[in-house]
Amino acid sequence: MIRKRSCVVLRGAVGKVPIEVTRWPPTLLHARFCERPRGQFPRSTHLVLLHRDEPIVRQCQELVSTWLKERGLALKPSKTRIPHTLTVPQGTPGFAFLGFAIRHYPTGKTRSAKDTRGRLLGYKTRIVPSPEAIQRQVQPLRLIIRRHRHAPQEALIRLLNPVIVGWAHYYARVGSADIFQSLDNRLYGMLRAWAAYRHPHKGKRWIAHRYWCFTTGHGWLFQPPLGELRLYRHGQTPIRRHGKVHGVRSPYDGDWVYWSTRLGQHPDVSPRVARLLKRPQGKGLECGLFFTESARMAVDHLVPRSCGGTDRRDNLQLLHRHCHDRKTVSDAHRPGTCDQRHVTEEPCEGPTLMHGSGAEPGW
Repeated sequence: MIRKRSCVVLRGAVGKVPIEVTRWPPTLLHARFCERPRGQFPRSTHLVLLHRDEPIVRQCQELVSTWLKERGLALKPSKTRIPHTLTVPQGTPGFAFLGFAIRHYPTGKTRSAKDTRGRLLGYKTRIVPSPEAIQRQVQPLRLIIRRHRHAPQEALIRLLNPVIVGWAHYYARVGSADIFQSLDNRLYGMLRAWAAYRHPHKGKRWIAHRYWCFTTGHGWLFQPPLGELRLYRHGQTPIRRHGKVHGVRSPYDGDWVYWSTRLGQHPDVSPRVARLLKRPQGKGLECGLFFTESARMAVDHLVPRSCGGTDRRDNLQLLHRHCHDRKTVSDAHRPGTCDQRHVTEEPCEGPTLMHGSGAEPGW
């Protein structure tokens, strides 16, 4: 948790943080350094310094500036600022970092955050997508819809889904639920305008039934009437908070259940099992109990293969062995298409024409 403090948001082209800045005790100064993925020098680098006292923050800014000047570089003045995360005389407190708006909000004792000793702090940290990041998401959606006014509905959905899924998963670790809902509402308005442009002489009810499906529990889904492809919504992405690594954990400690659940991969576990462990956060979906190193696991099909189920990822789940055995028994007694035994046809009840007889056939 980021405590109430002043901070300096720096942006420039650097290689490493100056050693003088990192010598402060970790309880006094917090430095966050981030480069763009696959970035090469001299691409821009982001650096955030956090401290309770503003003079120390300014001193660190001077150290960074001096260190950069020796290398012929400099901080960008328009993107270097020293804001406060709780209160400011003018403007808005907090700062934006990597597309996230980080800020403290004053609260009462019932909603206040606590320190490591359980003492009330009088404020609460809230991290949400920044307004600039929201606009960077809205603009591509609007541009795709505008450029494909005459495209089929399935083609439009295939173009919009990757943009929505990628952005929603990036911000699924912070408090983005309200913003996801707001984006879905804005996207719905764009799609209604797209549909009205295609059918200017049709009514709203006809347009809604033409391009949307109505389902119980899910509301209106942008989906062709006879198709299976549907538009992914921002609100479908669950909010999963980032969990810190336990202090005694290490990727080399042999606890493959913990690291498979956290990362979705481990050298001692097959990729399929590791992905299935990560999806329910290390729990069995049938019993709700956590997996342990000594637990016996089994990969189960949600829809059994005898009923037409496939080996696709969305049809697989990881269960304890005893839960898998119980589910297998219940699936075997399920009526319907699971019974693939051949049905013996009943003999014809009509008259039998025997050889040599003069009887007429029954037809």
